Amino acid sequence: GVWRQTRALLFKNCLIKCRTKKSSVQEVLFPLFFLFWLILMSMMHPHRKYDAVPNTDLGSLDTSVLVDFVVGFTPPTPMAREIMKKVASDNFEDGLITEEYLSEEELEAASFLKPSKFVGVVFKDSLSYQLRFHDSIAMSSIYTESR
Repeated sequence: GVWRQTRALLFKNCLIKCRTKKSSVQEVLFPLFFLFWLILMSMMHPHRKYDAVPNTDLGSLDTSVLVDFVVGFTPPTPMAREIMKKVASDNFEDGLITEEYLSEEELEAASFLKPSKFVGVVFKDSLSYQLRFHDSIAMSSIYTESR
């Protein structure tokens, strides 16, 4: 039963492959050609291995430039308030002021009033944000695609 049907099907497929030699050869050679092409390209552009960069002491942060510095954020959610409170208390003992704004328009208006001492933070969700300066938007430094 099953063995005879399987054997007949294999024999039929062999006959088809023998009768269509051109397509059968293409089925075998095209993947081999592309495999050879990939190997050749990887040999032409080898991966570079970079040496480790030694740790360097950058010194302490000069907080004198941050006196009366304002960091505005929006939207004023509990998570955003907690993050900004932590930023202000953990990193800067004095001089850093955080202000919350209800909308991006209010944040933008405040940035025009004090452009040199103001940075805006717009929280998109609990994990992502954008920095807003008085004349530009700073995109995230983490890129998933090639620059």
